[in-house]
Amino acid sequence: MRVAWSGICGSDREVFTGRRPAEFVRYPVVPGHEWSGTVVEVGADVAGDLAGRHVVGEGFRNCQVCEACRRGQNNLCSGGYDETGFTRPGAWADHLTLPARLLHVLPENADLRVAAVLEPAACVAEACLKLATETGERVAVVGGGGLGLLATQLLAAASPAELVVVDPEPARADLATECGATTWTSPEDAPGLFGRFDAVLEAAGAPGTADLATRLARSGGRVVLTGVPAGDERSLSPSHLLLSQITLHTVFGAPSRAWTHAVRAFACGLLDPARIISREFALDDAAEALRVLGAERKRTVKVLLRP
Repeated sequence: MRVAWSGICGSDREVFTGRRPAEFVRYPVVPGHEWSGTVVEVGADVAGDLAGRHVVGEGFRNCQVCEACRRGQNNLCSGGYDETGFTRPGAWADHLTLPARLLHVLPENADLRVAAVLEPAACVAEACLKLATETGERVAVVGGGGLGLLATQLLAAASPAELVVVDPEPARADLATECGATTWTSPEDAPGLFGRFDAVLEAAGAPGTADLATRLARSGGRVVLTGVPAGDERSLSPSHLLLSQITLHTVFGAPSRAWTHAVRAFACGLLDPARIISREFALDDAAEALRVLGAERKRTVKVLLRP
């Protein structure tokens, strides 16, 4: 593929600072697991009509034959962790090579700038599929960053009676509303909403946010955790989970079904990642882009690079 755009997320910064867990990175590596592009060349066993198509692609290099892969959980492949941008060359480059089976073809008129954000959208799409919200339910999203705002858009498509985004940054309130939230609230005010929601999606990965998500859920409610906090000293309460009979799911990455869900939502206009794109840089300015993402986190949601 000729790379059109690639994105930056917190895990990319971890690769540069050395804070990514050793089992999830292999140096030296070209980063870039969020991307969009155009197929320019195909291998001998690939259909020729794929050339020229706009695409995005799954990052996990799964074996296709283990029990997890055959269950459809190819993001949990027992063959070991292997992902574009972390253990394989990524999309912070002019071109990227990927197995054709991992590609998802986009509509001919797709905006490749916006499509570069479909990788994080696929991750929260899996969370939304597990949450299985129904029309008229009360729903909350903990975290108003990129993942949380993409999840808000996907959850809004189910027409919830209430969709609340919980985030410490008041500057995100208007953006949350644009993404479909009915209300924004701060973590400090969130205790007033404990036990209110049928379904809660946690997308912050900060200390205490997992516990907060379970407290917001009603008895018998459903919670999905997607954030990975570092050293969370405020752990979940087993007694609360047990007595309230909360159904708790977790998500790491995105299986193929989640990619299909996100790409379809994008193609039909229910998902508009453009709303969360804050800044754009040339690939040669990646160092400045990383600095901005770290220094201006309150004002910056998603940063893109262009070769």
